[in-house]
Amino acid sequence: MTSVGSAPFPDDDTIPFGEEDQIESGKLPHPYVTFFHLFFRGMAVVTYLFCGWLIKSFITSFVFVILLLSADFWTVKNITGRLLVGLRWWNYIDDEEGKSHWVYESRKQGRVNAQEQRIFWLALVLFPMIWGLFFMFALIGFKLEWMVLISIAIMLNGANLYGYIKCNYGSSTNLNSAATDFVRKQVFRNAFDFMSKPAQPPTTHSTGIV
Repeated sequence: MTSVGSAPFPDDDTIPFGEEDQIESGKLPHPYVTFFHLFFRGMAVVTYLFCGWLIKSFITSFVFVILLLSADFWTVKNITGRLLVGLRWWNYIDDEEGKSHWVYESRKQGRVNAQEQRIFWLALVLFPMIWGLFFMFALIGFKLEWMVLISIAIMLNGANLYGYIKCNYGSSTNLNSAATDFVRKQVFRNAFDFMSKPAQPPTTHSTGIV
């Protein structure tokens, strides 16, 4: 697995340089995005804590928590990281060699809001620690079925945490140039495959008339 350049990444979602003072004091540029960055993972924790009181079936509780964790994973990976801190990580399979490539992108231009940045990283770090604490309690109580659920939560939260740490500290690729290179390679590859494809001979159909 290798880390390579990126895919298209719009630049219209951060504060333009020189316009920071035009934003109202204390106002978040992306309030709804910030809300959902906290909502799904917060609801997953709340559901885990109180599902035993409200829902008697373990399977039902398991499904609800997994749905919330999945929604959180997708939202944080694809939306909130890009909009709140200008970071994104993803994976694709190389068509030529069939190898899996991990891409860690970091925006080199534009500004991010300091409050949104703090909220993003605080939630990203805090919730895996909370699930780790739940795992210790489940281990002490020998609740094996809940340990499975908590392990999934730790893996999903931990994957986003690891991916964004790599983006923030391990990425040296400019998103704009990397995205352009990636798209150019895909276009040329598809064009080459189309041009090199042998032409099919025309098919004739018998009309049945002599």
